[in-house]
Amino acid sequence: MTELPPEIVARLTRTARLLEPMAQLWEETTLLTDRQREAVDELTRRLADNYPYGDVRYIGQILKPPHPVAWISYAAASLINPNNHALDAGPATSAMEKEVVGDIAEMFGMPQHLGHLTSSGTIANLEALYVARELAPDTVVVSSQAAHYTHGRMSQLLGVTHETIPQDRLGKMDLDALEARLEGGGVGTIVATLGTTSLGALDPVDEIVTLARRYEARVHVDAAYGGFHTLLATTDPCVDPRPFHALPHVDSIVVDPHKHGLQPYGCGSILFSDPTVGRFFAHDSPYTYFTSSELHLGEISIECSRAGAAAAALWATLRALGLDRDGLGEVLSKGRQAAVMIADSVRGSETARLVAEPELDIVCTYAASGSTSEVSRRSESAFKRLQSLGWHVAKLQVNSEWLATADEALIVDSDQTTVLRCCVMKPEHLVVAEEFASTLVDALAPSGSCI
Repeated sequence: MTELPPEIVARLTRTARLLEPMAQLWEETTLLTDRQREAVDELTRRLADNYPYGDVRYIGQILKPPHPVAWISYAAASLINPNNHALDAGPATSAMEKEVVGDIAEMFGMPQHLGHLTSSGTIANLEALYVARELAPDTVVVSSQAAHYTHGRMSQLLGVTHETIPQDRLGKMDLDALEARLEGGGVGTIVATLGTTSLGALDPVDEIVTLARRYEARVHVDAAYGGFHTLLATTDPCVDPRPFHALPHVDSIVVDPHKHGLQPYGCGSILFSDPTVGRFFAHDSPYTYFTSSELHLGEISIECSRAGAAAAALWATLRALGLDRDGLGEVLSKGRQAAVMIADSVRGSETARLVAEPELDIVCTYAASGSTSEVSRRSESAFKRLQSLGWHVAKLQVNSEWLATADEALIVDSDQTTVLRCCVMKPEHLVVAEEFASTLVDALAPSGSCI
C-alpha cells in the first residue's frame, strides 16, 4: 500500500494543530478538548493512507492539491459557511459566483449565458441533459464511445434514451458514424467531449456543430477536463484551436474548476447559451427568495444547498492569477509542454509506443510487443517498476482491436489491453519531463532496465 511520506504526515499534523486557534470566527480562539484534539490527530494519521498527489512524481490520476489562494479562500469563507442557494444565505459569495461564471462564459466567447457553479461535473452534465430532455422530449442523446460514462448514467436517471457513437483511431467521435446516426433521425442532443478523461482527446466540435445544425440537433459540450485549455487556443495556440473556437455556437458547456481551475473538490459549472432555459428550474419556496428581487442561484439550478466557499475560492484564484493566456493559461501551458516532451521521447524510442498523439496533457503509452496480452503484462510490470522508483502513473483499459488499428505489428489475442496513462497536469512536471520520459521508456523495455 502506498502512503504519504512520514515527513508530509508530520507536516499535516502540525498544520492541523496550527489551525486550531483559527477554527472559528465568532470567538477569538478555539479551544478543543483533549478528546477533540485526539480525534484531529487520529484524522491526520488516517490521511497518511493516500497517494502523494502533490508530489511532482505523481503523474497518475486527475488529482492535485488546490492552489494556495484557493485553499486559503475556501477556508476563510467556510468559517462563515455561506450557502449559495439563496441571496440571504450567501449574498457576497453569490455575487462572486455570478462574476466568475460570467468570466468563464467570456472565456468561451458565449455572447449571452445562464449558468452557475455545481458540486461536480456530474451534476453539471445532469442539468445539461435535463434541459435537453425538456427542450426535445422523446429524442435520443448520443455521445462518443470515449465520452465519460456519466452521460449514460444521467440519461438513465432522466429516463432518456442514450446511444453511443464509435470513436475513431484518435479517440475522437467518429464523424461518419455520427452522420449516419443523424440520418436515421430521432437524435435531439449530441454530447461532444473536449478532453476525454482517458486520452485527453478533443472531439471535433466545429464539425459536430455543422452536422447538428443540418439535422436540427442540440450540441452539449462536456469540457469538464479540457475546457480551460481554451486559453491555449488563442494567441500562439499550443492546442488545436478549431474545436475551442466553435464553443460560442454550442448550446451548453460544462467545465470543472476542480480539475484545471486549481480548485478543491468539488467545483463544477454549467453554462447555457439560451438564458430562457432557466424556466425549467423555476420553483417556489415557502422560506427563501424573499430577501431580494435579484436572481437567486437556487432558482436556476437543480441543487439546493451549495457551498459559497467554492465560489469564494474560485473568485479569489482567478483574481490572483487572471483568467487569460498569461495567467491560468501559463500554468496549463507547462503541463501541455511536458506532455509533448514525454510523447516525443516515447515516439523516438524502440521499446514504447503512443496509444494516440496527446492533444492536451494526458499521455498514454504501451510497450512495443508482439501481442496485446504481452502488452498488458508489460504494462503491469512497468507500473510496478515505476512505483518502486517513486513514480506514480495510472493504468487504462482499451479495446484491443481499436489499439491494433494503428499498430499493424500488434497481434490481437485479448479483448482488452492494459496501457499506461499519465496525467501531466502540474506545471512542475515540465521540470521533470525528460527524467520521467526516460524512466518510463526504460520501464516498458523487456529487460526492465530502469531497475
